[in-house]
Amino acid sequence: MRFDEVYLAGIGTYLPPTVSTERAVERSWYDTADREDSGMAAVMVAGELPAPEMAARAAHVALERAGHAPGDFGALLHSDSFHQGPDGWSAPHYVLRATLDRPITAVEVRQGCLGMIAGLEMAAHRLIADRGKDAVLLTAADNFSTPLVDRWRASRMFLLADGAAAAVVSRRGGFARVMAVGSVSDPSMEELHRGGEELFPPGVTVGRGLNFEERSDHWRRLWAQGVAPPMGHFGDCVAEVAERTLAEAGTTMEKIVKVCHTGFARGALGAMFLDPLGIDLDRSMWEFTRTVGHAGAGDLFIQLEHLWTGGAVAPGDRVLLVGSAPGMEAGCAVIEITTPYEEE
Repeated sequence: MRFDEVYLAGIGTYLPPTVSTERAVERSWYDTADREDSGMAAVMVAGELPAPEMAARAAHVALERAGHAPGDFGALLHSDSFHQGPDGWSAPHYVLRATLDRPITAVEVRQGCLGMIAGLEMAAHRLIADRGKDAVLLTAADNFSTPLVDRWRASRMFLLADGAAAAVVSRRGGFARVMAVGSVSDPSMEELHRGGEELFPPGVTVGRGLNFEERSDHWRRLWAQGVAPPMGHFGDCVAEVAERTLAEAGTTMEKIVKVCHTGFARGALGAMFLDPLGIDLDRSMWEFTRTVGHAGAGDLFIQLEHLWTGGAVAPGDRVLLVGSAPGMEAGCAVIEITTPYEEE
């Protein structure tokens, strides 16, 4: 969908210290062959710092850069892809209390690693529908440092990273204009992330950890027995949503300066994003993402902040944000930089 008066007024991140993959191999956390295949250099690890607290810290940076008053905001949309705290508790309202502290709605967006793109689209629709408020706060955070997750072996497609991102979506203007946002899903592949797990009781309630490799092994075993897994090519979803959203924005892939993407390892990044988009590593964020890992829902905005604050993009430059979520779903946003970053 095309938008004509939606902007990113501020952006912020909280990036924990990193642990090198070399150290992980030395400690026998990570396999040497997997390290070589992945191309990953390091991953962010937050220790015991709660995800909602990281989100609040990122939000304070975004809010300071945006210049909006708390009363300007109509909603807070918090994204995550892993557990945030106690069951029956609201992480979005924790973030709200720690930031805007206003009696507005605070919603959790459970769209996996595509959460902030989904939140951006929801925020844009809200600003169009409700002219009484000029801004929406987006946050995202995850901390995978728990006994039920082995970040080094949960998937060969990525290394799970801790971290947070935040953005202020505004009608008044900002450092970037949101030109268009869209998504495409292929629900026929829903089972790929479920594998052989039963829906009830939920795995976490019986002590089952998050392990995508185990679920992939389930399909490999069935395939060896002659049972084909749900077939589809996620790259088709990526190509379709990018082509459509770029057209809605009135631009083309040739005019995109940089592509912010899910923080996958080298092979998966090429197969699922770069090849379908027809671009090489030079226009990707690989050299950055290989040093931080896959930070759940925050990936795309962590990369965007890195580009903007590092001076890698200038007014007039267009950036494509493209991500993925279980389901399977691909989504993207086309933005145009309007203001250069000024040292704070």
